[in-house]
Amino acid sequence: MLRNGLEPWHLLILAVVVVVVVVLFGSRKLPDTARSLGKSLRILKSEAKAMKEEIGKDSPAATASAAATATTAGPDRGTASPAEPTAVGAGADA
Repeated sequence: MLRNGLEPWHLLILAVVVVVVVVLFGSRKLPDTARSLGKSLRILKSEAKAMKEEIGKDSPAATASAAATATTAGPDRGTASPAEPTAVGAGADA
């Protein structure tokens, strides 16, 4: 089906498309359009990378590793340990 990647008529169609784009948008707006397209692609790539990392965190191996780290690291500073009761009714007793 695709023995030859680029044949002469492919190049002709590409040249016609380029000419039409230049005529429609003009040479002044093309750099701005290309810049905007580049920014959009960079944003898309960074979001895709963030989603892959987030999916990687949700994998069973990653959650098991995180759970093992949490149990060996000890309680967080933000949580009350059994030796430190919370001050729920401290205002009434004082």
